[in-house]
Amino acid sequence: MNQEVMNLFNQQAQPQSFDQIKISISSPEKILSWSYGEIKKPETINYRTFKPERDGLFCARIFGPIKDYECLCGKYKRMKYKGVICEKCGVEVTLARVRRDRMGHIELAAPVAHIWFLKSLPSRIGLLLDMALKDLERILYFESYVVIEPGLTPLKERQLLSEEEYLRAQEEYGEDSFTAMIGAEAIRRILQELDLEGIATALKEEIATTTSELKPKKLMKRLKIIEAFQLSGNKPEWMILTVVPVIPPDLRPLVPLDGGRFATSDLNDLYRRVINRNNRLKRLIELRAPDIIIRNEKRMLQEAVDALFDNGRRGRVITGANKRPLKSLADMLKGKQGRFRQNLLGKRVDYSGRSVIVVGPELKLHQCGLPKKMALELFKPFIYARLDAKGFSATVKQAKKLVEKEKPEVWDILDEVIREHPVMLNRAPTLHRLGIQAFEPKLIEGKAIQLHPLVCAAFNADFDGDQMAVHVPLSLEAQLEARVLMMSTNNILHPANGQPIIVPSQDIVLGLYYLSIVADGAVGEHKADDKNNPMQGVFGDIGQLEHALAAKTVSLHSKIKWRWRGLGPDGEPVSKIYDTTPGRVILSGVLPLHPKVPFDVVNKLMTKKEISAMIDTVYRHCGQKESVIFCDRIMALGFSHAFRAGISFGKDDMVVPENKWSIVDDTRALVKDYEQQYNDGLITQGEKYNKVVDAWAKCSDKLAAEMMGRISAVQKDDKGADKQVNSIYMMSHSGARGSPAQMKQLAAMRGLMAKPSGEIIETPIISNFKEGLDVLEYFNSTHGARKGLADTALKTANSGYLTRRLVDVAQDAVIRETDCGTTNGIKMRAIIDAGQVVAPLAIRILGRATAEDLVAQDGTVIVKTGETIEERHLPAINAAGIQEVKIRSVLVCQTKSGVCATCYGRDLARGTPVNMGEAVGVIAAQSIGEPGTQLTMRTFHIGGAAQIADSSFIESSFEGTIKIRNRSLAKNSDGDLIATGRSVAVVIVGPDGTERAVHRLQYGAKVRVDEGDTIKRGQRIAEWDPYTRPIVAEVDGIVGYEDLYDGQSITETTDESTGIAKRVVIDWRGSARTSDLKPAMLVLDQDGKPVKLARGSDARYFLPVDAIIGLDPGAKVKAGDVLARVSTESAKTRDITGGLPRVAELFEARRPKDAAIIAEKSGTIQFGRDYKNKRRLTLTPHDGSEAVEYLIPKGKHIHLQDGDVVELGDYIVDGNPAPHDILAIKGVEELAAYLVNEIQEVYRLQGVSINDKHIEVIVRQMLQKVEITDGGDSDILTGDQIDRTELAEYNEKLLAEGKKPIQGVPVLLGITKASLQTKSFISAASFQETTRVLTEAAVNGKVDTLEGLKENVIVGSLIPAGTGSLAADIRSIARRRDSLILQQRSAENAANAAELSELPPAAAE
Repeated sequence: MNQEVMNLFNQQAQPQSFDQIKISISSPEKILSWSYGEIKKPETINYRTFKPERDGLFCARIFGPIKDYECLCGKYKRMKYKGVICEKCGVEVTLARVRRDRMGHIELAAPVAHIWFLKSLPSRIGLLLDMALKDLERILYFESYVVIEPGLTPLKERQLLSEEEYLRAQEEYGEDSFTAMIGAEAIRRILQELDLEGIATALKEEIATTTSELKPKKLMKRLKIIEAFQLSGNKPEWMILTVVPVIPPDLRPLVPLDGGRFATSDLNDLYRRVINRNNRLKRLIELRAPDIIIRNEKRMLQEAVDALFDNGRRGRVITGANKRPLKSLADMLKGKQGRFRQNLLGKRVDYSGRSVIVVGPELKLHQCGLPKKMALELFKPFIYARLDAKGFSATVKQAKKLVEKEKPEVWDILDEVIREHPVMLNRAPTLHRLGIQAFEPKLIEGKAIQLHPLVCAAFNADFDGDQMAVHVPLSLEAQLEARVLMMSTNNILHPANGQPIIVPSQDIVLGLYYLSIVADGAVGEHKADDKNNPMQGVFGDIGQLEHALAAKTVSLHSKIKWRWRGLGPDGEPVSKIYDTTPGRVILSGVLPLHPKVPFDVVNKLMTKKEISAMIDTVYRHCGQKESVIFCDRIMALGFSHAFRAGISFGKDDMVVPENKWSIVDDTRALVKDYEQQYNDGLITQGEKYNKVVDAWAKCSDKLAAEMMGRISAVQKDDKGADKQVNSIYMMSHSGARGSPAQMKQLAAMRGLMAKPSGEIIETPIISNFKEGLDVLEYFNSTHGARKGLADTALKTANSGYLTRRLVDVAQDAVIRETDCGTTNGIKMRAIIDAGQVVAPLAIRILGRATAEDLVAQDGTVIVKTGETIEERHLPAINAAGIQEVKIRSVLVCQTKSGVCATCYGRDLARGTPVNMGEAVGVIAAQSIGEPGTQLTMRTFHIGGAAQIADSSFIESSFEGTIKIRNRSLAKNSDGDLIATGRSVAVVIVGPDGTERAVHRLQYGAKVRVDEGDTIKRGQRIAEWDPYTRPIVAEVDGIVGYEDLYDGQSITETTDESTGIAKRVVIDWRGSARTSDLKPAMLVLDQDGKPVKLARGSDARYFLPVDAIIGLDPGAKVKAGDVLARVSTESAKTRDITGGLPRVAELFEARRPKDAAIIAEKSGTIQFGRDYKNKRRLTLTPHDGSEAVEYLIPKGKHIHLQDGDVVELGDYIVDGNPAPHDILAIKGVEELAAYLVNEIQEVYRLQGVSINDKHIEVIVRQMLQKVEITDGGDSDILTGDQIDRTELAEYNEKLLAEGKKPIQGVPVLLGITKASLQTKSFISAASFQETTRVLTEAAVNGKVDTLEGLKENVIVGSLIPAGTGSLAADIRSIARRRDSLILQQRSAENAANAAELSELPPAAAE
């Protein structure tokens, strides 16, 4: 009975569930309605009695009792007085917990401005009043008066007057003829008197009529904020406070320390200052103190309130006793340690433990070893419950005692509790979802957690002292999710690319590789021509083979014949004879029986790649369960054979090629030759550097190849049998450990080193580690290595920040429907780089839905529209020679909020169509962010072999016939064909007449093929000098100079070290005399007139600064000859931003420093009059529209001539294109293709594979907004940015009403900007710039509908993804049903009322 009574009293108000949160500016009435009383004194607690002072900051009368159900003076104690208010001390008898939620207030003697609305840029008060922030501050901080009512005086409204001016005006016009005020009262009065309607109408008119460029933007900003106040129901004067709320005392506690001192929250100090100043001000006003004193006190009050809200935003930071800045309310919210990120998004959990991990090779894939002591602690509540249920203990106290004594029955119960109860293991940093996985615990002795070796790759764990945390899922739902979704056996594939992540590595790989080696002449091998013993090495069953191996009559690597028994295509048993080795037969013993998994899968040399492919095959055909069993078996096999093989290496296994020094000497000679050429002035310093670095790089590669040849060669013994393969080679080749690059440093030469700046040092390190480095070499190698270590530390932070921004922008991309029904798609092709296919088409379209039928040439449909392309379709697609496929993509998905399953395609981590509610945005962000730490940090400088190899020629990657488009080729004096036009393209036409490839030629390239030639794969099409950009004559004739005057626009420079002269164009714009020169070379005819070109203009070639002129005036020249060249060294090498910075730059959509200029239309180029120090280019479009003007800085090399024709999207000036330009000129699809390719390029260099769709998801989020170009018949203003979905909704309404729809163009936002502009203000506030986001949201009276993931985590409800998406759906259906019922009810009520009103009055009574 007692219990029930207690329950009655203890009932707390049930938490209300809610669907949305609104934020607005609080009115003084609202603040008073929250408050339980006014705080009049700055005192906190009595230092002797430790009781709170009455009316002070901790007052019990206002905030509630300190002890449960006990008033302050102790008159009423215990439950029975619940709700009584003590007449002596005025404290209500209730729970002490109310001190956490009861608020107080301070009545201010003078109004003060809220610093957030004043100083958070853009200043809301300033915008609303159209006043400068500086002026506002002068009024608020009592420096100037402001005229409020000018009356009949010549003063203007809102004019600022200094003290003297104010007094003078009073004398001049009389004291009552005008009103001027000072301080927050003045601003409050002006805000109160604003006529928002009138201002809005006036602004709209002005926007419509104004002609200037910048004005509408300013007016629009002001109009927006005025409309925000109108719509949200906020009143402008609420931005000035008359009442300050005081937060509950238990949220700003005062804790006694030993020694009679107190630790206090900074807020108490800040509140105390406000109260002190406020009370002093009240007293001064009562005493009628002089104006100047009161004004000073008011200013101090304003500053005290400012410091309370946002310390340090204005004026000096207020510090505590120990010179530490006090933490104000704003600081409580913002930053990593603020309320949002520390407490709402990242909470600590109970029932967790952590320990060092050790390897557990005897575990099954779904198990982990959990130390008994740890398990006992983690599962305590379950053990207590079970002890109670079994009758071992009657109370929790007894149960506790039993557990503490570790009685035998406790261990038995622990075994029961733990059975089938998964635990979650997590290794920090958790970079992607595989960083937390569930396992079944297996109790072990000792104190370390055992981890299965195959999951190390997913956790990125190793056993050199890593620690992991264990968490226990408590509720049944949590256990279910852990088992079904997070179990390690359910995470076999990597969500980033769909390849297996449970792959053997290191020892296992080595063991399997060793097992599958073939050796010639090994014992007991089968020889077909051996007449004496034809059956030697022929085996039919595994037992027989094992006997032979045990008896050593055959070795693991002998060549044998083996009869394999398996399943045919229809599942019937078949047998087949294979040439193989006993090792491979043993390996085939662990393969699952399946028609699609034949013996050929293992009948090859097992490198890491092959093993991964084998696991993939098993997973795709045999399903998950079989794969898991297979992985465990393969692991055991790998470990046991690595151990049996006993592979290790000694110094002689590092073979230094004998011809090392001859190769090195050759290169030295070559380098000497380059030095000589430089001394003779044939090449510049930069060219020499490039050539030297290139020569050493080639030498290094050649040596490495020699060494690899030596090491990988199989040695024979005296009987002609193969000796064991070199151990180092085995380790590297199998993929177990080490790489060719490391082997090169061990046994060939260390090679070229980089300086910390990223430049390559010209002198290479010729020694290798086996020979040892000398001091100079050692110093050179440490030079760049230290930079590498420093970079690694920076990289982690940068990469984490990138991931955080990506998650934030993509968090609300969730699968919301099965098919959005769009007919759009994007076109996919294979990516080809320098003639190499780097991403084949088949890989790029696998697991995506088609947007149109995929048809072979004979008309058969391979894949229907809307179907997903599976592995089984690929052979047919490859056979059909399809070059381009149109597939569905999230970029064209039309789902309102989120994405649809068809546009997304396959869930890479499951290999099946994606489920409803899958949080694809977060997965995409993790997939891109997780490999971030593997990317480099440095920006590469051009130089060395790597960049040259891919940029000095084009090779054909197909066979076919040559066609030449836009032909402008000429034979030069050497008889080579030279491309003299900018848009020459070589097309390779396949035998079936389809275009296989189109290569645009570099201007000035030597062309090795001509129209109609047949070409083989790998044959060169064209080549050019990567170090210089030529300027080529297009016609035959005689050289002439124009505006090339010695000392003004041209100079003969003599290289100091060589004494050879060359003519170089110098910067002629320096002096006024020469600034309008236009240095150029002409091609003249016999009469000395410029030759006319086919397009009508003269053969005049303008020269850029630093061009080196190769011919004297009067020299004969043939078309295709080089007139001048610009050394790309002197065109300043562009740094290639690589690695992480490049990825961030692309996602942030930043404009590159020297952005390319892209032609907006197809048309003809003309050079106009120069403008200051810019060249003027005009593009006259072919379609007859208005000409476009470009102003280009003069130092930039424009590789176009007067009269050249450019196509839409051609580069007028080289450089990295700005993504915004691509969007504006070529559209969304081109932009997406550009971003995907550029980002993939960075990852590909590091060997990281990420599926395109992840990048597409992020790009979709960056393209959410549309800029309005025409508001149609809506109230939306031109130049506004609104969401795509909003635009669609508006237009639906407008079209339904027969009005003119809104027009807009997509805008590209960087990820940070896009995150801050999400619909949800809670999500944006928890990301960055908390103050600004909250201020803006409050002014607009924003409502957060809690649609994304973050905001739901913050308010503590289930996220609307995965399991939670179903809950959200059910809620929304119920809500719809409720609203229907309510509508029906109100309709019925209305009908009843109408009926009643029609009755005659008597009847109605």
